[in-house]
Amino acid sequence: MNKSQSWIDRGLTHVAKNYGRYPLVAASGEGCWLTDIDGKKYLDFLAGVAVNNLGHCHPDIVAAIQNQAGKLLHCSNFFHIPQQIELAEILCEHSFGDRVFFCNSGAEANEAALKLVRKYSLDNHGDDRFEIITAEQSFHGRTIATISATNQDKICKGFGSLLPGFKYVPFGDIEAIRATISSKTCAIMLEPIQGEGGINLPPEGYLQAVRELCDQNELLLIFDEVQTGLGRTGKLFAYQHDGVEPDVMTLAKALASGPPIGAMITREKYATALGPGTHGSTFGGNPLLAAAGVATMKVFLNGDVLKNSVVMGNYLKTKLEQLQAKYSIITQVRGRGLMIGMELTVEGGEIVKTALDRGLLINCTAGKTLRFVPPLIVTRKEIDQMIKILDGIFKEL
Repeated sequence: MNKSQSWIDRGLTHVAKNYGRYPLVAASGEGCWLTDIDGKKYLDFLAGVAVNNLGHCHPDIVAAIQNQAGKLLHCSNFFHIPQQIELAEILCEHSFGDRVFFCNSGAEANEAALKLVRKYSLDNHGDDRFEIITAEQSFHGRTIATISATNQDKICKGFGSLLPGFKYVPFGDIEAIRATISSKTCAIMLEPIQGEGGINLPPEGYLQAVRELCDQNELLLIFDEVQTGLGRTGKLFAYQHDGVEPDVMTLAKALASGPPIGAMITREKYATALGPGTHGSTFGGNPLLAAAGVATMKVFLNGDVLKNSVVMGNYLKTKLEQLQAKYSIITQVRGRGLMIGMELTVEGGEIVKTALDRGLLINCTAGKTLRFVPPLIVTRKEIDQMIKILDGIFKEL
């Protein structure tokens, strides 16, 4: 028995079975490559599901974590934390926001956003204004509140009644939003590009129109940038492509390059709604996580990561479109930066498994869409290698 199978057997005995895991036991990573415990290397175009935007074990992030670990791992948020303060300053300086709440994940960041808009509305408009409009095919997390916001059957099934107060509209349909707004509406919550829903881009002008509707009706606009944020689309935040600023934005995934951190960013006007005692997170923005976040942001801001995301994103999209021209099984290639989906006429699960066998990590979302979210430091050589593997798989199909 190899090392991998031994670990797999042990995991199947004691680890919760809420994931459909592939037979890969991760041991180490560097750049765009993941190595399993038996020494096999995999070209990683999944990047921890858009977490490892700077690649595996970026030396600046590793050094920051090692340095902070020797000083202070954790202290209570009853006290001021320099690393957390610095990270908040950086995020506010480079976004629309004035205040940042730190937590541990994207779901928690979205939970905080939902509480904020409801509390602000309660304080300013009364307790009958609490409904939030979200989009069909969205994904906002796996807490009861965020699956209620998501409303996908595969996410919600089996958990009984959902949290009331959500209304759902087709993504990209501004008239559907207009028709759904009522005296009870307090906010609209959208992903600038839907990730889990199949890499769905909004129609041109859609986000601007949503912003205008919010302004006209005194609604708060939440952008869930858990997956699209931190350079994934070629800009620091995806909303910057459309020249539209939200009132609330949520981040997580790539914010600390691996350590679990989430953030909700908002304007001063709305931040006051969550006063002392209204919300919190034991580990949110602790010294270790925040130090990793500061180091991550400095790499984004001081290097060529964003430029590479644009250049390599265009290159990857072109190469995937060349595959589309060769194989009728591919119906569309869509995306922005290094967040790209390839829609197929068949379910993509078996293609993902075959790719794994051949040393390539990708995944399938929304059933028939292959998702490509490699580290933003990916090179042409690595993209060409990925395309060669994928071409071989399609050729056999």
